[in-house]
Amino acid sequence: MVLKLETSLIRDWNGYKGRPFLISGPCSAETEEQVMETAWALAKIPQVSIFRAGIWKPRTRPDSFEGVGVAGLKWLARVKKETGLLTATEVANEKHVYEALKHGVDMLWIGARTSVNPFTVQEIADALRGADVMVFIKNPINPDVELWIGAIERVAKAGIRRMAAVHRGFSSYEKTTYRNQPNWQIPIELRRRIPDLPIICDPSHISGNREYIHEISQKALDLNFDGLMIESHINPSAALSDASQQLTPEDLKELLLRLILRSPSTSDQKLLDILGELRQQIDVYDDHLIDLLEQRMKVAEKIGMYKKENNITILQSARWDEIVKRAMIRGKSKGLSEELIDNLFKAVHQESINRQMKVMNNGITNHNGSEGK
Repeated sequence: MVLKLETSLIRDWNGYKGRPFLISGPCSAETEEQVMETAWALAKIPQVSIFRAGIWKPRTRPDSFEGVGVAGLKWLARVKKETGLLTATEVANEKHVYEALKHGVDMLWIGARTSVNPFTVQEIADALRGADVMVFIKNPINPDVELWIGAIERVAKAGIRRMAAVHRGFSSYEKTTYRNQPNWQIPIELRRRIPDLPIICDPSHISGNREYIHEISQKALDLNFDGLMIESHINPSAALSDASQQLTPEDLKELLLRLILRSPSTSDQKLLDILGELRQQIDVYDDHLIDLLEQRMKVAEKIGMYKKENNITILQSARWDEIVKRAMIRGKSKGLSEELIDNLFKAVHQESINRQMKVMNNGITNHNGSEGK
């Protein structure tokens, strides 16, 4: 599907108000006083374009604060009228869409717990049909770029042309520094696949802790993301949801001052020539890598032939553990990150298994030239 999008809102806004395009507000609308006090403070920050607040909150367990519901939409309408900020909230079903549109909310976002379910996304898309509203689509909770693109396509097929993707990280079973793993390669792949689609980073949900919001925001801007969605609460310690990842408006202002904004391109011909030469070197090394991988897979296939003839299982856990440990040690000595070595060798190992599986279960010429059956 070829998406026809109107992307000028965010990118033109960047030119008008300055980078980064910024969506900010509390995780949850809790009281009218809290909403208005936060909104007035954020309205004084030049980069803030949109005030966000959760009206309905999808919580992991029951008896948690699940939002104030429709009553909070009236507070958002007051924010828009009195501060001039545009407003945004999350919608998780058809009813939410109708209520938000009825109360004049300018932008809706589909959350990670919703974008993972094509049935629910389709219901929301059907409810959006004919609406003149901008829609942000957060990545699904699991790291699947196809599922993310599918949600975007469903909304686009409903006639919505003003859209943006929101990168909020991906759930992981392992406990790590961040609440959700960034998996930067996934939004990078989304940008490659849909280059005209603006991408907003949500460092609040990636980090889960205000301590890391700056570093995540900087990485997103360094990757030329179009903007940020950062949660801000007038009194984060008293927040009814996600208190640890919200900033005060003053802290947000200070964070923005520390961000380094880099140019996405250059007209310096000398620099372009230098970059061109270095990129040619990268191309040569990439070709070498592919040639080496081809040679490695040929050896893996020969190993598979011997395993087949001797009725040995494909997976040899001790050998795989030996390969990983050896690669980690050597990679570290070369200044390569453990993440790179881990991801690279897992992919190489899976391809080796696929090749050996093919040898095991299909007729293929074996090491002595005869046809394996």
